[in-house]
Amino acid sequence: MTEPLDVAGTDGGRTRNTVYSTEYQTRIKYKKGSLVVSTLEQDRRIPLEAVDAVVMFAGHITTDAIAECVRRKVRVSVLTRGGKIRFIVGGPIAGNVHLRAAHHAAASDEIAAIGAARLIVAAKVRNSATVLRRWAYDHPDSGTSAQLRDRSDQVLRRVDRVASADDRDVLRGIEGDTARIYFNGLAEALAGFNGMGFSGRSRRPPRDPANAAMSFCYGLVTSETAGACDAVGLDPQVGFLHQALRAGRPSLALDLTEELRALTDRFVVSSIRRGQITPEHFTETPGGAFYLTDEGRRCLLGLWEDHKNIALNHGVLGRPVQRWAIPTAQTTLMARWLRGDLPGYPPFLLED
Repeated sequence: MTEPLDVAGTDGGRTRNTVYSTEYQTRIKYKKGSLVVSTLEQDRRIPLEAVDAVVMFAGHITTDAIAECVRRKVRVSVLTRGGKIRFIVGGPIAGNVHLRAAHHAAASDEIAAIGAARLIVAAKVRNSATVLRRWAYDHPDSGTSAQLRDRSDQVLRRVDRVASADDRDVLRGIEGDTARIYFNGLAEALAGFNGMGFSGRSRRPPRDPANAAMSFCYGLVTSETAGACDAVGLDPQVGFLHQALRAGRPSLALDLTEELRALTDRFVVSSIRRGQITPEHFTETPGGAFYLTDEGRRCLLGLWEDHKNIALNHGVLGRPVQRWAIPTAQTTLMARWLRGDLPGYPPFLLED
């Protein structure tokens, strides 16, 4: 791009925050322009103009509070305690019918859809290589650092394979091959840190604390990308990489989440290596699954809010963008591609 694009919502400081409900005793109601959040310890009154989203892991929210959030376009997401999305309530679909028609047409056009899918996977692969290089730079052991750099090079070489992939099965094969190298690197990055080793990616259920934290944060990111799709006027359920239509699955939001997975992993690994998240923040079930404790969830969410405020350089926009604004930036760029303002969808790429 020769000129920076103007994307609404990506400039300036962050003035609104997410309200999290993590305890069964929490009650959220609406009163005179504010959300009243009641716990056993206190009642807090939060003006709705200071809220960008409500994320419920436990507790109750009144129908009046939901209705006012919908009216003010404040997203309400309900997640399991492990971070899996149950459902998301947003306001009326923004944008216009022509944008949604263009979105559905592109998803139905195999050439356009596979082209977008390739770009998303290429960004995921390249971002994975970038994060591996960062872990190599930060690791105190020279041998492990060299091995991580080698893994980064191996992953980066797979970007060229993505460009020639002509169907999703080939793309998934490249993804799987890349994931094997990448997650081996993640295990090396965490080896010896605070008893929080990583034994390989496991989701249902997570088999170690690192997997539990990663799955939890992936759910938070997907909630953000789904809300950004709604805000821009795209259909969150119609994707390009995750193309199979399934009732309730936010396929486009999952597509956009792929670009941010490596960045999210970097956040989790950094939190562990700094000792901010420890084994005491997790509980193990008799079946060998790990989940965040209530205190662990509160701790990770506090760190997550700090993470959302970091500034990252956005190559397409030509300026730093805070992490919380990236989903909005990417959905806006996707909308501009679908409207014909851009020749292709420019995914988000991490810089070294």
